[in-house]
Amino acid sequence: MSQKPGILADRAIASLFDNGNLIAAAPRDHDQIQPASLDLRLGAKAYRVRASFLPGPGHKVGDKLSRLSMHEIDITEGAVLETGCVYIVELMEALKLKDGLSASTNPKSSTGRLDIFTRVISDYAQEFDIIPAGYEGPLYLEISPRTFPIIVRQGSRLSQIRFRTGQSVLSESALLALHERETLVASEMPNVSGGGIALSIDLAGEGLVGYRGKHHTGVIDVDRKAGYDVLDFWEPIQGRGKGELILDPDEFYILVSREAVHVPPLCAAEMTPFDPLVGEFRVHYAGFFDPGFGHAGAGGGGARAVLEVRSHEVPFILEHGQIVGRLIYENMLEMPETLYGAGLGSNYQAQGLKLSKHFKAG
Repeated sequence: MSQKPGILADRAIASLFDNGNLIAAAPRDHDQIQPASLDLRLGAKAYRVRASFLPGPGHKVGDKLSRLSMHEIDITEGAVLETGCVYIVELMEALKLKDGLSASTNPKSSTGRLDIFTRVISDYAQEFDIIPAGYEGPLYLEISPRTFPIIVRQGSRLSQIRFRTGQSVLSESALLALHERETLVASEMPNVSGGGIALSIDLAGEGLVGYRGKHHTGVIDVDRKAGYDVLDFWEPIQGRGKGELILDPDEFYILVSREAVHVPPLCAAEMTPFDPLVGEFRVHYAGFFDPGFGHAGAGGGGARAVLEVRSHEVPFILEHGQIVGRLIYENMLEMPETLYGAGLGSNYQAQGLKLSKHFKAG
């Protein structure tokens, strides 16, 4: 494999299966490989655990589970995972990475928009969502629904993995040069700092500016598309011309960026989930933006970034145009065969303010 730094595209991800670097417990789904990532599937058992954990050097996740597990749940045909609880599920995909090939993981967009907190854990890990080069072993997903109880089953896809060689993040100077050529965000004077390009919040106008998650709702099946009425789960937020929104502690909001976002075909991007410089809140669980997101040639001109926002300890006032996060761009090793929006599974191309695919449109 080339040691040129960059993110592996769909063709190279498929070859990881062929070369034995990716091992699956069942044949892969036809739409499992995305332009620059692979969806990860849940295995057959979920373990309710007392608390989140990392195994640490010299320890396997399975060994920790035998000590920390409170209850074992068969999810083969589907089971409910309750809010406020922590579950661990072994994934159907395992890794046998070559030296020089590392990986990182993130929740899928639909997972983040349901306020499902997920993190991937590997054996011997000292941090979540990071799989070091040369790792051999299973992968596990920590799942903690925050707002809505959910139904999951074997094969459900809540998270995704991205593979890379070397350090492929664009420098600030390279990012500015790329923006000059490709217009990464719809801003005449982009704020490029902290290794990324800033996004701000859109709270302008009299109409709909966001949604707040309701409490004590029914359950959501993560594999059911367009099956639920919006108002059963969400409270619409009207702007009323105020240009601001008070985030209440421990409430969950779906908002949208003011800028349209563009990820060129030879790049991939990731939203930093929390920037402590901009306030006491978390923005965007689901960090991966695939090549072609917002790309006019793939039907995505004018795509906004949907922001999953949760305030922490204190109420916090968000104002229109306030910076809420940063997009980090990385180089691809090659052009994907299929750009985001041009193939299967692209639910959010050309999006504005949009809830997850589980809710009925209109």
